[in-house]
Amino acid sequence: MGIWNSHTSVGNILGSLIAGYWVSTCWGLSFIVPGAIVAAMGIVCFLFLIEHPKDVKCSSTLPTHPRASENGINRFRLQKQTTYSEKNGPLDPELQCLLLSDGKNPLHPSHIVVLPADGNMAAISFTGALRIPGVIEFSLCLLFAKLVSYTFLFWLPLYITSVDHLDAKKAGELSTLFDVGGIFGGILAGVISDRLEKRASTCGLMLLLAAPTLYVFSSVSRMGLEATIAMLLLSGALVSGPYALITTAVSADLGTHKSLKGNSHALSTVTAIIDGTGSVGAALGPLLAGLISPSGWSNVFYMLMFADACALLFLVRLIHKELSCPGPAAGIQAPLKEH
Repeated sequence: MGIWNSHTSVGNILGSLIAGYWVSTCWGLSFIVPGAIVAAMGIVCFLFLIEHPKDVKCSSTLPTHPRASENGINRFRLQKQTTYSEKNGPLDPELQCLLLSDGKNPLHPSHIVVLPADGNMAAISFTGALRIPGVIEFSLCLLFAKLVSYTFLFWLPLYITSVDHLDAKKAGELSTLFDVGGIFGGILAGVISDRLEKRASTCGLMLLLAAPTLYVFSSVSRMGLEATIAMLLLSGALVSGPYALITTAVSADLGTHKSLKGNSHALSTVTAIIDGTGSVGAALGPLLAGLISPSGWSNVFYMLMFADACALLFLVRLIHKELSCPGPAAGIQAPLKEH
């Protein structure tokens, strides 16, 4: 997902380059050309986007038992029979609970596990999605993380123009390095969180490093172009890493949380809550930067560092829970292991 989410930074890079190409000559094209590209991609998505595997006649990966029980509950047959032996070791606790719920002896479990089919299950409500552990914390964290990211997106060319005394076109091209760093930051965050299985801790570490990095950026960017380039790449990686991780892997984890009991109709709602809350920060960041910048760019960076600290603050409880509990991320359900 970190690799897939790099499309966000690639789009920002292309948008800045396209808009900057005409900004000094025929600035109207800076709006018309990106608008035409968006319209063209809308047509492509309408004609060719595959919404569901069944649209291309792909069957489910889990074969359905021929006899369905009442109330739309299907029985799925596991491909491998699970037994308790010295060779395999103890059963996974989650799998053992499933087997016990089927009324079988845990020492000699049946290979039939009853799972609810989500075809007849209603979509989760807004308040129900908020009650999923971690949704509120990650949503508020993304609000402040996105505030920082979008402030850079909109105000960075002007900052570079005023500090490095470049023209608008060159400043726009140079500002794309922030998103280049964001590509590597998103992938790095994904790799680390997959290895550690601790999403909140990964986000917290990058946010902790981002705040002092922004302070260093505001100090050394006046020393020359080389220092600006280095700090743009580093700041982009640390700022965009948590943003990319929360909007992809974290949203997917929370949308398939164990408290949903197999209901897959929650993923879109959870994603909408998290990303929608983040969009509030995306609106506030550039607005605050515009109000604060007349008093000095240093104050803008102080505001961004404060926002990073707030983002980290909302993850403290989840980070503490992850570090105190061994195994997968606390509050986020790991996939059921196959034995």
